[in-house]
Amino acid sequence: MAKRVVHRRARKILGEEPVALVWCEIHKSIPTPPKEVHRAAGRGRLKAGHHWLLYVGAVVFFFVVVPVMLIDKLGTGRRDRPNARSSGSGSGSGRDRDRDRRQDPANHVFDGDWNLTAGQLLLHWYGHSPNPKRLVMLARDRVCIATSPRRRLSPTKADDFRIVTEFPLDQARVEGEAGQPRGFATFRLRFTDGSWLEVGRLGEPEDADHFLRTING
Repeated sequence: MAKRVVHRRARKILGEEPVALVWCEIHKSIPTPPKEVHRAAGRGRLKAGHHWLLYVGAVVFFFVVVPVMLIDKLGTGRRDRPNARSSGSGSGSGRDRDRDRRQDPANHVFDGDWNLTAGQLLLHWYGHSPNPKRLVMLARDRVCIATSPRRRLSPTKADDFRIVTEFPLDQARVEGEAGQPRGFATFRLRFTDGSWLEVGRLGEPEDADHFLRTING
């Protein structure tokens, strides 16, 4: 379970003991919104921020690994030709994935309407924090979403998260099945205008199990 510091902070900002809480993330890439919709929403980021070590790794890859790969490829000469055919088949599968993505522009992340509640929430999801983790807290009469301003955080020790948006229970409800496989569990925030947003990568297995049991109770 999340440690006392997390529950203490949740209780403080809610003003009451949370009914259930769980850390979660948008578990798939956010689809690209129409330019005019993104502009009207303030052109907020649509991806999580990355830690500086990731950029260091990218630099090492392009300036060390890539040259070594090119030298090795040049040394193999004509033996690379079968690989080229294999690459062609790979690009075909890539085209298939792109076609599947076009057939589902919402990428199973939300209902697809950027003008409804879920779409608007998604447009501002990373604007509150570059960290991908969000804490969904259930109170007696509302659903709250909180985040930490830190780029990195520990879900069991975070003590600086704050509520960035909340919905009364007559405007939003949480849907999810109990007993989902750990590591693959998801749930949806469904709103009264018919829109929905799906999240996954639920943190802390005990919290996730308790959260899903609670929304099914």
